[in-house]
Amino acid sequence: MESQQIINRLRENINAVIIGKERVVDLVLAGVIAGGHILIEDTPGTGKTLLAKTLAASINGDFARIQFTPDLLPADITGLNIYDQAESRFEFVKGPILTNILLADEINRATPRTQSALLEAMEEKQVTVDGTTYPLPVPFVVIATENPVETAGTFPLPEAQLDRFMMHLSMGSLSISDEIRMLNAISEEHMAEKTEAVCDLEDIMGLRRAADAVYIHDDLKEYIVRLAQKTREHKAVQMGVSPRGTLWLLKASKAWALMHDREYVLPDDVKEMAGYILPHRLLAYAGRDMAAKRRVVDEILGIVDVPSEDWGRR
Repeated sequence: MESQQIINRLRENINAVIIGKERVVDLVLAGVIAGGHILIEDTPGTGKTLLAKTLAASINGDFARIQFTPDLLPADITGLNIYDQAESRFEFVKGPILTNILLADEINRATPRTQSALLEAMEEKQVTVDGTTYPLPVPFVVIATENPVETAGTFPLPEAQLDRFMMHLSMGSLSISDEIRMLNAISEEHMAEKTEAVCDLEDIMGLRRAADAVYIHDDLKEYIVRLAQKTREHKAVQMGVSPRGTLWLLKASKAWALMHDREYVLPDDVKEMAGYILPHRLLAYAGRDMAAKRRVVDEILGIVDVPSEDWGRR
């Protein structure tokens, strides 16, 4: 299948279940195509779990869900070695992290030690247990959720872990018409069960290769770097975007261009993605106020000059 055909089929398949969230679905697909992990901060009941399940079913991938709680241990995520008396040897029991789509539900309810069990997996696509390294399935995507309302008993994600999430999204609320459509639809359980695969894992890897091949002009690369540099100089920011954030902005812009059936990146692609890639990476004097961080990024987008070029020219 051609890249655009695969993308359209995925859109249609997921939007048939996730009602009224077309933009969020596009952003999540762009994240998967770019090879990144996604953090969704929103209240319960907005469809975060259903979105992850539907995505996994649509790409014919394995799905696992971990409910993060204060008593969750790292071994509950990565797996552990158990001694087999009959065989007189240790046997590795895989943890739920060895999957394609991992839903880390309410990730901030686990202790920092447990949260850190995800760091190696998210960055290096592997886990190490008792000195032995196990590669993760390909593709591997973490979709983590946070509840912004209930903060009692939570452990804010360390900056190093936040930086490993490519995107920070919110599901948002439904319009009246979309909520009526939801009420008229069949139950959530049946919607998830009826979802059929419209592509396979190799198709997803093909989309990643196609996104890597999307052309981006050198002037736009410089524009991305200038945006990142401005975050490091802004008076409201204690620590700006890391080089990893700069790289993710480039990758996300390429994926967004591919999502819109283009073989080259436009400045609008960069500006569109900056609002989802940069804010959560800022260590601002205002603390963890995401609205304040987004205002900083919006201000920077308004003051950094956008270069003018023939963007499709190589």
